[in-house]
Amino acid sequence: MKLFDRSKLSIKPLSERKSKSNLSVLIDPHSTPTEPPFGTLSKLERIAQSVRKSKENNSPVVFAFGAHLIKNGLSRVLIELMRQGYVQHILANEAVVIHDWEFSFLGRTEEDVEKYVAEGQFGLWEETGVYLNRAIKSGAENNIGYGEAVGKMIYTQEIDGAEVLHRNWDISVLAMAYALDIPVSIGVSIGQNIHHTNPECSGEALGKVGYIDFLKLADTISNLEGGVYISIGSAITSPMIFEKALSMGKNLAKQKNRKLENYSIFVNDIQPGSWDWSKGEPPKDNPAYYLRFMKTFSRMGGTSEYIQMDNRTFLHNLYHLLK
Repeated sequence: MKLFDRSKLSIKPLSERKSKSNLSVLIDPHSTPTEPPFGTLSKLERIAQSVRKSKENNSPVVFAFGAHLIKNGLSRVLIELMRQGYVQHILANEAVVIHDWEFSFLGRTEEDVEKYVAEGQFGLWEETGVYLNRAIKSGAENNIGYGEAVGKMIYTQEIDGAEVLHRNWDISVLAMAYALDIPVSIGVSIGQNIHHTNPECSGEALGKVGYIDFLKLADTISNLEGGVYISIGSAITSPMIFEKALSMGKNLAKQKNRKLENYSIFVNDIQPGSWDWSKGEPPKDNPAYYLRFMKTFSRMGGTSEYIQMDNRTFLHNLYHLLK
């Protein structure tokens, strides 16, 4: 069977790409957050209380999120939560890696997809493709996983013995997680992200580092008793990976005759949803039934709660409540 020849692609320097977002979007954690919608402050306070209690009991707090958390400028807010010990594990998709890396390397990110697809140039940028794939291959060779490999490259500013200057390394969630020894698990889905198109991409390495990260997450989730899982704007990666990791953890707990039942799941997104998930799944004639990620989380045991809110308002207010 004939395969696409990536060596024939015309790949341009990242500096030539027009980007929609730059460092001006970054939110100062210590600034005054936007007031949360009416009636939601009590939910935020309940989440903060659960996170604080989990920390006091040395139970893990896991943050899972999609790329909009980075594009919306919340990197510094999350980093402060990490520094203060409120984050024990991060789960993210590869789009998070791309935006986090481009901010740290270039100071801007987020291309115009419609424009560049029309030009046959979407995602075909030299530095993003080359450096991320080199970090992934280095991670595979050294058995350290995807999130750690990219975080290490940004923090140490080198890969394979060659200097790679990241002028904004200190606003990289992955770099600071590496520095603080906080595991970052990256959910891999072949073909969904722009660096997969680059000739340097190795499917073998990508699969290996992604699976290492999955097993890291499963280990943390297996110890989630008394802990908290916070999912922010991740409708697919977070619920799909969490349910498998949780089942593995419960399997182990059952064999060892210990509990894995008491944990809290808090889900933040902007999709409308007023259903009380403590009552189980809504009927099929209720629009909430099709809030697919919450249907998954509501089946996971423990307690689960949905909070509809812009992720900037959510995380910024949560930081201030914890601080």
